Amino acid sequence: MDLKRWWRIWFGLVAGFCFALLDIFPMMLMNFPNRTVAISAAFASRFAIGFLIPQVTLPMPAWARGLLVALLISTPDAIITGSYQPIYTTGVLGGVLIGALTGWLERRKQHVLEPV
Repeated sequence: MDLKRWWRIWFGLVAGFCFALLDIFPMMLMNFPNRTVAISAAFASRFAIGFLIPQVTLPMPAWARGLLVALLISTPDAIITGSYQPIYTTGVLGGVLIGALTGWLERRKQHVLEPV
C-alpha cells in the first residue's frame, strides 16, 4: 500500500479534529441547556468540515472548496439553532483556512497528488 496516496485522509483527520477542538473550547466554558448535546453536535459538524474539505475535488480554488463545504455543513446547524452569525463565522473561517492549507499542500506535493 502506497501511503503517499493517503495524505488527504490523514490531513482531513488532523484538520477535522483540530478544528473541532478549537470550535468547542469556548463552549466548554459556557453554561447553557443541553450543553453535552450542543458540544457533541458542534464537534461532529466541525470535524466533518475539516475532514471533507481535503477529500473534495471541484474545479475551483481550494479556499473556495473550503468555503462551499463549510457553508453546506454549517447551514443545518444554523437553521436549527437560529444562531446564524457564530455558526457561519467559525465555519467559514475554518473552512477557508483548511481549504487554503489543502491548496498549499496540493501545490507543494504535486507529484504525490496524481489521481488514484
